Amino acid sequence: MSTPFYVAPEQQMKDRADFARKGIARGRSVVVLHYADGILFVAENRSQALHKVSEIYDRIGFAAVGRYNEFENLRTAGIRYADLRGYSYDRTDVTGRGLANAYAQLLGTIFSSGGEKPYEVEIIVAELGPTDSQDQIYRLTYDGSVGDENGFAVMGGQAEVITEVVRRGFRPDFGLAEAVRLAVDALASDGGPSAPRREIGVEALEVAILDRARALPRKFRRLRADRLTELLRSGTEPVDEGHEAIPALPPQSVPETTLPSASGPAGSGAPDAPAPPPS
Repeated sequence: MSTPFYVAPEQQMKDRADFARKGIARGRSVVVLHYADGILFVAENRSQALHKVSEIYDRIGFAAVGRYNEFENLRTAGIRYADLRGYSYDRTDVTGRGLANAYAQLLGTIFSSGGEKPYEVEIIVAELGPTDSQDQIYRLTYDGSVGDENGFAVMGGQAEVITEVVRRGFRPDFGLAEAVRLAVDALASDGGPSAPRREIGVEALEVAILDRARALPRKFRRLRADRLTELLRSGTEPVDEGHEAIPALPPQSVPETTLPSASGPAGSGAPDAPAPPPS
């Protein structure tokens, strides 16, 4: 019987990490960032059925890159965890931190196990707080490491290049339109500063938000192509969704000769007529 080939534990963990990183880098990037009224998710995704961005619970969103079947299993497990905890205790007991810890344990166990390959995924769990200072963005890597991101997070593809673009333009008081434009511009600049900027159409984008201004308990909603086009084109948010804002007309000067005098007929636009001669 031959002796099994020996591999040092350090080399084995390094090989598993390299394997997972290469799989993640082959996917398109996802940008998650904070804006004035919530949290924005922008992913480059041409599929209309296989989502990278989803809802986990009332105020918790999920984004992922890597192998679809693997992060879909994680998303489903997160929904089951949240539903069970909310049903057993209270809906307020379902938190982004608790969900991130559960994901970290699962990913760490899979990565350190020698019986199966590591998951080729990175995920983000974002929780919308009552105020903007209480928003939370957690980034989890293939080995179960958890990072509490400040303001924004980028994962997948050329994440380092995109992160630099977002860092240069990010402001926490961004409106929704400004945040969308920054995220799309960063995704289109993944070739680096010397490469030309790519054109990414709205049909290749998957965009969703956790909206603090939404009256419903569930704060997650997707931005459809028409709304996304409006935000990218105008750079201003409409007054009400589905209605166009009416621009104010500039004041127009009216000649003095057309103004009625105090003794003229009401509503008349002509000057006073001379009095008729006595009969």
